[in-house]
Amino acid sequence: MILSPPRPVGEAPSVFESLKAILFASWLNVLLVFIPVSWALHFALPQSFANRDTIIFVFSFLAIIPLAKLLGFATEELSLRVGQTLAGLLNATLGNAVELIVAIIALIKCELRVVQASLVGSILSNLLLVLGMCFFAGGMKYSEQGFGISAVQLNSSLLAISVIAVLLPAAFHFAADPSLTDAQEAHDILAVSHGVAIILLFIYAAYLFFQLYSHTALYQDKGEHSIVSTDYATPKFGMKAIRNFRHRHDAADIEASTTGSTRAPNGADSVESSQTMTSGSPAHVRYEDSAHTHVPTITEKEHDEEEKPSLSVAVTVGLLVVVTVLVAITAEWLVDSIDGMTDGGHISKEFVGMILLPIVGNAAEHVTAVTVSVKDKLNLSLGVAVGSSIQIALFVIPFIVVLGWILGKPMTLLFDPYESVAMFLAVLTVNYVVQDGKSNWLEGFILMCLYIILGVTFWFYPGISSNFLLPNIVC
Repeated sequence: MILSPPRPVGEAPSVFESLKAILFASWLNVLLVFIPVSWALHFALPQSFANRDTIIFVFSFLAIIPLAKLLGFATEELSLRVGQTLAGLLNATLGNAVELIVAIIALIKCELRVVQASLVGSILSNLLLVLGMCFFAGGMKYSEQGFGISAVQLNSSLLAISVIAVLLPAAFHFAADPSLTDAQEAHDILAVSHGVAIILLFIYAAYLFFQLYSHTALYQDKGEHSIVSTDYATPKFGMKAIRNFRHRHDAADIEASTTGSTRAPNGADSVESSQTMTSGSPAHVRYEDSAHTHVPTITEKEHDEEEKPSLSVAVTVGLLVVVTVLVAITAEWLVDSIDGMTDGGHISKEFVGMILLPIVGNAAEHVTAVTVSVKDKLNLSLGVAVGSSIQIALFVIPFIVVLGWILGKPMTLLFDPYESVAMFLAVLTVNYVVQDGKSNWLEGFILMCLYIILGVTFWFYPGISSNFLLPNIVC
């Protein structure tokens, strides 16, 4: 039932109400003013103007952030009208629209290093930063959160295949016969990349069939395959924990004043404290020491409750089209400014591609995944974060390779070795974290810290030129 929403959908609002909802969808909409500003700077600033490209990059960067959020808002509205599995796929797909647009524009301009770095960086951002924040945010509310371990193990296998596809061309390059000419090796690497890319696309098609048709139950939040989440015995974080702390001590003070109990030096209650409270005294609030289990079942009331859409279907589709066009134009100015900004040596292309561009592209799915994780819908969070990484690895990367083949651009799967190793370590770490089917805030904290570590290393990593890998590959 991938097209059946989990709850009934209410009546669609009018066009005026929909436009009002778009306007007040997020405080990030105040950044929309940077769209015309970035366009004006691109056309108005002369080429000789100092730091022209840096200024255009910054304003274009800021302009894409609210566009990505609006893209996520429209995606959520579409998700209300379909099943949970298809909703996760829509969030991952349209959440990757910004990365795909930036990658296509960079490919057309033959910025191959930016293309490769931005795609690998998007995988790292989703696996470490987005997933880490989901685990951390959910861990603030739940002692342990469970999710569908079967689907996660399958996703880990798919990510492992994508890592192998990226590492093998590098192994081929460094293990090739030294007598092989550069031209012949470049031809062979391109041929290998094209063949592997087509196979990866077939794997992704099979994954979609598996997820949306043959094994849809594995990707639902509720079911026997999902491990039950566990609450804290008493809340440890947030305002609820503070209120319970005050409540507990207030009750203890009332009991002490009523019974005249005293505390022995060793911390135990004296004999007086064990006396029964008088009938007129307030009842003492008791807190259980053992954790109680949170069973994520949908009650009949929740099931029958209507979801109130904020946008009509026509306005939602129109918003998607308009935002996509605006992203494409703004992304072109963004990509145009990268060379000029990095030529000064203050920031490398690797850091721009691996860290900055993915932060912009993942803004929408980042917010969506973290929001639903707090609601104990961790399977949906994994569908957005990990599913987005799988989509980048098994669809976007091979699609860009095939598109480069069509356009005559020498886009290969021979990535920077350091970027490939970082991707391998990220997949390995996430595989260890999710293998038990449970998460907590510390695991999320670990993933976020690993992302910061990689960010620090990429700030100082100068990168290697494409000519170092394959001297004969030029646009």
